[in-house]
Amino acid sequence: MKVLVIGGGGREHAICAALKKSPKVKELHCAPGNGGISEIAVCHDVKAVDIDGVVKLAREIRADYVFVAPDDPLTLGMVDALEAAGIAAFGPRANAAIIEGSKVFSKSFMKRHGIPTAAYETFSEAEGAISYIKSQNSYPVVIKCDGLALGKGVIIAQNFAEAEEAVNSILLGGKFGASGKEIVVEEFLSGVEATVLAFTDGKTIAAMPASVDHKRAFDNDEGLNTGGMGVICPAPYYTAEIAEECMKNIFEPTIRGLAQEDRAFKGCLYFGLMLTANGVKVIEYNCRFGDPETQAVLPLLETDLFEIMTAVIDERLAGLSIKWSSKHSACVVMASGGYPEKYETGFEITGLSDVNGAIIYYAGTKLDGGTFLTAGGRVLGITALGETLDEALGIAYRETAKINFKGAFYRKDIGATCKTPRG
Repeated sequence: MKVLVIGGGGREHAICAALKKSPKVKELHCAPGNGGISEIAVCHDVKAVDIDGVVKLAREIRADYVFVAPDDPLTLGMVDALEAAGIAAFGPRANAAIIEGSKVFSKSFMKRHGIPTAAYETFSEAEGAISYIKSQNSYPVVIKCDGLALGKGVIIAQNFAEAEEAVNSILLGGKFGASGKEIVVEEFLSGVEATVLAFTDGKTIAAMPASVDHKRAFDNDEGLNTGGMGVICPAPYYTAEIAEECMKNIFEPTIRGLAQEDRAFKGCLYFGLMLTANGVKVIEYNCRFGDPETQAVLPLLETDLFEIMTAVIDERLAGLSIKWSSKHSACVVMASGGYPEKYETGFEITGLSDVNGAIIYYAGTKLDGGTFLTAGGRVLGITALGETLDEALGIAYRETAKINFKGAFYRKDIGATCKTPRG
C-alpha cells in the first residue's frame, strides 16, 4: 500500500516512523515533511493546508490512504475533499473537526451533553468580557481565543490587570487574527493534568495510554505557553479507576454526542483533562494526535498503526485488539532560542550521530547537503523508553545533552512534578 502523511513536524515524523514498521506499507510519502522525515519517506513540497494540492498529489502518486495529521487542514475540510475525490483518508471531516476548530462550539457541545468542564462564558466584545471578569473576581482566570492558534491561544491571567490586557490584545488588538474574534472566559481548574489520545471510528473508542505534556517554555512551569516542551507516558497518577470514570463520563458521551449531531468523528480524538478534587473535567478537545504527545505515546504501540488506521477508516475498530508496551517513555523537546516568540533559524545541528539508545524525532529542521539545520521553533524531540519513568528520563536527558545548535534550550524538569499520585 502507498500511504501519504500530511504535515511536517515531530508528530508527523513519529507517525511516519510507526507506519514504516508495517509490512503492508510499500511506499511512504509525506507533504511537506522535514529533514528527518525525508530519511524514511518521500517528501513533497506541498503545504499541509493546500487542500487542492494534496488531492492532486495523492492522485499523482496513486496513494491508497492519506493520513491527515495537523489541525489546520482537518478543520479546513481536507478529509472531505479527499473522500470526494475517492481517496481514503484518516482524520475527521470538517464538521467533526470543529470540536477543536472552535472553542465556543466545544464548550457549548459539552454543556449540551453533560460532559464535565470548567464554568465559562463567551464574548465577542471586550467590554462585556472585562465586565464579566470583574464581576467574577476570581483569579487566576483562563482566556481562550475561539479558533486555532498553534497551541498558544490560551492565556492564564493571574489578576485583573493581566486579564484586561489579554482580552484587549485579542479582541481589540487582533493578537490572534480571525482566531480571536470571539473568546471563552472560563474558571481556572486546580488539579493535575493528563492527556488521553483515542482512536475512534465514530462508534467505538479505544483510548491510548495517558500522557503528561509540559506547556510552559521554562522549568518550574514558567514562561509563555508553547506547543509543548516535553512529555511522559504513561501518566503515573492516571489510575484504572480514573480511566473508567473518563470512559463513562467523558469519552463515550463525546463520541455519542457527536454522532447524534451528525458529526461522526473518525480519527484520533485528543482529550485534555484536569483531574480535580471534584472529578475529571475536560480542559480542551483536539481533533488529532497531539504534538509532542505523539512522540511519547506511539513508541509504546505494539499493534500495527496501518492496521489501526484502516480499521478506523472502515469503521471496524471494535474488532481490533490494540496492544501497548508496559514500558515508560519520555520525550524532551529542544527549541530555538526565543521560542515561542521571535527566533532565528538556519543553524547547524551537531551531535545527532552521537545519540545512542534514544529516538530522535525531527520537527523544525531541514536537510542541506547532508547537514541538518534548524528551521522552526521546536526543532527536535528526543524520546527514550525505560522500565521505569526515571530510567526513561535519564536516557532522554543523557542523549539530549549530546546535541547542540546555536541558541538551543530545553526544559530540565520534564516529569519532575508528575511522579506523585493523584491527591
